[in-house]
Amino acid sequence: MLIGVLAKRFVALILVLFFVVTFTFLLMRISPGGPFDSEREIPPAIEQELLAKYQLNGSLGQQYGNYLWNLLHGDLRISTKYRDRSVNEILAQTLPITFSLGAMAFCIATVGGIWLGTIASVNHNTWKDRAALFIALTAICMPTFITGPLLILIFGLMLHCFPVGGWGGFSHLVLPSLTLASPFIAAIARLTRSSMLETLQQDFVRTAQAKGLPDRIVIYKHALRVAILPVISYLGPLAANLLTGSIVVESIFNIPGAGGFFVNSILNRDAFLLGGIVIVYCVLLVLFNLIVDLIYPLLDRRISQ
Repeated sequence: MLIGVLAKRFVALILVLFFVVTFTFLLMRISPGGPFDSEREIPPAIEQELLAKYQLNGSLGQQYGNYLWNLLHGDLRISTKYRDRSVNEILAQTLPITFSLGAMAFCIATVGGIWLGTIASVNHNTWKDRAALFIALTAICMPTFITGPLLILIFGLMLHCFPVGGWGGFSHLVLPSLTLASPFIAAIARLTRSSMLETLQQDFVRTAQAKGLPDRIVIYKHALRVAILPVISYLGPLAANLLTGSIVVESIFNIPGAGGFFVNSILNRDAFLLGGIVIVYCVLLVLFNLIVDLIYPLLDRRISQ
């Protein structure tokens, strides 16, 4: 059964990547302008040499075929903007930084959101519930370009607890990770709260309470195990989103991640760099959705593979 699920997901991954790569490549190639357009006019002979170097001088079908052939060999081509660097090299240097930031933000968002939502649901209609909802609403309403400078002001400039920017040790991860995770903490908390309130009214929870089990066991071992299923569904796309980074957070804290390259690849019409980043995001999205599907039956035995 597990092998069948993995085989289906692998086929789906290949199909998704194929259509995404095709759509991205065609969209960039049929759009007006070109990767070598600039304010200074390039002589036709030099432009033809550049097109030949990047294999962009043939028909659209030939260009697309060459691109797919290179992808099958693991070659993402050379960036048309950063002409001395390949896309593989750029991603190898920037993605580990972005992944580190996203992984820590994911852990903070997951643990903080589930804890906050559980506290709110267990203490329904009390001051704890209202306080948790207020924190969640505030975190959702505040964009990261406000949260980031605010954390820098309080914990960096006033309390001198963490560095205000740059990239180095673990301490450099704390503030940007909190900034990136803050709206998702709120979203997970609200999702956990609503799911827990519904789960606490089900028969199996009443049965566990009637057996005289401690409230802690009933909540965290029985109720939360079922109530967390909608959260698990949300965590799949969230993990892919966070692991690909945020251009706003990376800009605020001066982090040399992949977010800036992603935006610049669109502005500079760098189709090869854009395609490489999109491929990474699609692989992560399908991979984490697969992990979600595999975790579901472990949390709820009523769900089969």
